[in-house]
Amino acid sequence: MRGIPPIRSRRGPRRRRPAKLHGDKGYDYDHLRRWLRSRNITPRIARNGIESSQRLGRHRWTVERTVAWLAGCRRLHRRYERKAEHLLAFAGIAATLICYRRLAAGVDR
Repeated sequence: MRGIPPIRSRRGPRRRRPAKLHGDKGYDYDHLRRWLRSRNITPRIARNGIESSQRLGRHRWTVERTVAWLAGCRRLHRRYERKAEHLLAFAGIAATLICYRRLAAGVDR
């Protein structure tokens, strides 16, 4: 959470942190909820044994699908690079290629 860059907003100054955080039951700890609330972040975490995580699935599916697309690139699937800068560069290239393919497929339809 500390490493999140400033978030663009339509008006006013850039926000330094998200307004809410979605998580599944694996993050259901009181100390995590307190930590988030102390930073004015609303925790949206399914409580273990009480709530189902079905409602959170809508948000998680988008993230998991995107990670699966990136995992299709061999250099990213197994981390061959030793330097983090190189890995981030390959992740950027992979994201660009994925977006290009999605746009090109949409044009042909």
